[in-house]
Amino acid sequence: MNDNEILTNGGPAESFIQIGDRIRALRMNQSRTLQEIADASDLSKSMISKIENNKAVPSVAALVKIAKTLGTNISNLLEQDGRARTVFTAQEEAMRNITLTEKGYAVYPYAANFHEKLMQPFLFTARRDDVVPHRVSHDGEEFVFVIDGEMKMTVGEIEYVLKKGDSLYFNALQKHGIMPVAEAVTYLDIFV
Repeated sequence: MNDNEILTNGGPAESFIQIGDRIRALRMNQSRTLQEIADASDLSKSMISKIENNKAVPSVAALVKIAKTLGTNISNLLEQDGRARTVFTAQEEAMRNITLTEKGYAVYPYAANFHEKLMQPFLFTARRDDVVPHRVSHDGEEFVFVIDGEMKMTVGEIEYVLKKGDSLYFNALQKHGIMPVAEAVTYLDIFV
């Protein structure tokens, strides 16, 4: 179990505010216990409880596992308003609402209020001296595009160096992780 992969409440990140309420409602509608969700998503019961009580926000990888356990997808857990069909996000809004994680990178979920989307795009920023080395795996596929800076991305046993404008598409079941090479890196990560 890797409970330390959570987002801290380091920023406003409005789209993450009610995620615990949504997870709790889905679990209760399915008449499932905290322990059942914890076991199926490879998290501890106490971590699921913290998430449901909005005391911790799951990392993207943990969120994918919880969503799968609950028979939904990550976008349904993140959505704020199921009526949206087009979502515009100004760069200033994304940067203002980016949330710092305890792993040293910051994340913003684009289009959190788009109902039942087939992909979940995220904006990530990471500073070389702040990122804690770690690797994750989860269901789905990912597409990473470097907006600015340079980073190393390990997928499976292969390390790639991605510079501004470079991209990588891979099966997310492979263990993967990033480490900035430049002082800072900004990248788009799309989960499908």
